[in-house]
Amino acid sequence: MKEFTIGKNDAGQRLDRWLGKTLPLLPAPLAQKYIRLKRVKVNGKRSDKSYRLQEGDLLQLYINDEFFDQPTPENAFLKLFKPHLDILYEDENILLVNKRPGVVVHADETEKVNTLINHIQAYLYQKKEWSPYAEHSFAPALCNRIDRNTGGIVIAAKTAEALRVMNQKIRDRELVKLYLCVVLGRLNPPSGRLEGYLFKDEVKKQVYVRKTPCPGAKTAVTEYRTLATKNGLSLVECDLITGRTHQIRAQMAAAGHPLLGDGKYGNGQKNKQYHRTYQALYSYKLRFAFTTDAGGLEYLNGREWQVEDVDFVGEYFPETRPGNNP
Repeated sequence: MKEFTIGKNDAGQRLDRWLGKTLPLLPAPLAQKYIRLKRVKVNGKRSDKSYRLQEGDLLQLYINDEFFDQPTPENAFLKLFKPHLDILYEDENILLVNKRPGVVVHADETEKVNTLINHIQAYLYQKKEWSPYAEHSFAPALCNRIDRNTGGIVIAAKTAEALRVMNQKIRDRELVKLYLCVVLGRLNPPSGRLEGYLFKDEVKKQVYVRKTPCPGAKTAVTEYRTLATKNGLSLVECDLITGRTHQIRAQMAAAGHPLLGDGKYGNGQKNKQYHRTYQALYSYKLRFAFTTDAGGLEYLNGREWQVEDVDFVGEYFPETRPGNNP
């Protein structure tokens, strides 16, 4: 319990607003709940959230110590009162989460709190499976990343061992991650392999495809197969042999078939025609295909997960069921 005496500068404020200013990590819904439960007392009594504080009032706060900390990137998860996650699978070692387009995986210049990793940490914290305040505590971490406007399966590690193993499996390509995308036109051949070299412009946050090696460029290989074609669009499944920034988007555009909705590499006129404001791209299937020892995660070998509800499939190819195609 902590006590505060209201001074002249804080007099006249509503109780709930004073709490929000004094404890910036305390979510507003939780603050109101604490007021109702008499875990916030004014002069030893229960008060209303709209009570106007008076000079000399004594506030007693029966609130967990972590909410009195100053905000940092490490404790931002505390602000999330109700974490929102679409969990495909969970056990004591990992979480598989379906990240929806529009969500950032880590904090950036545009978003500090409402990130995928913060929602995962808030979820595990509220389940009492993890606490950053425990000695030698491991912070749950993401094993792979997906761009803000791309959806798909993200792997989160609950333990240091799980993170180590998953990082090794991803690095050595012992996981199969398949993407769905909608591209303009009809690919010829309908199935094939795109190969080239990707050069990333760090200033523009954009990559360029080169046919021959050049300084700073990295090899990029994408295998693809067309699942359906309709109304000038093709539904394509892609397997990233290499995992480069914007690889599918840049290579498809370079091949003359940009992704529908892609504002960086796509066709603005077509995007408007189809009312698509972000790229039709989804990491929809994950399969563990371990070829080396996975230690405590060996039980995952051979297992597969798939996102069934991919918005652009239902919108443009409602009769197609991607996971069941030969």
